[in-house]
Amino acid sequence: MERLKRRRDFLRAARGRKWAAPGLVLQAWRRDDDDGPRVGFTVTKRIGNAPRRNRVRRRLREAARLVMPECAHNGFDYVVIGRRDTLARDFDGLKEDFKLALSVVHKPRGPARNASSPGTRQQ
Repeated sequence: MERLKRRRDFLRAARGRKWAAPGLVLQAWRRDDDDGPRVGFTVTKRIGNAPRRNRVRRRLREAARLVMPECAHNGFDYVVIGRRDTLARDFDGLKEDFKLALSVVHKPRGPARNASSPGTRQQ
């Protein structure tokens, strides 16, 4: 699986669909091609010192390696953000968080509401 490395790819994914789970936050952006999925990882300094952040990143990379081949879609960029609970979360729970987040960001959105939809106020 290809990795995201450029800042602009991370920023683009931040404008896409998001889902927060106890062990991670997932951002997804649909690209204009059908190449394989790409993934990037980020862990902020608020999580802790460098060894702690690296441990979080390693857990997220391993969860992505196991879950993404079966759940990720071609043509998408994913950014996985570590949270404080990533280290405390058992690994099976972390994988389930990842699967749930992938299913949510790929779920079709509901129909767009317009002025004639019920529940909207017309002036």
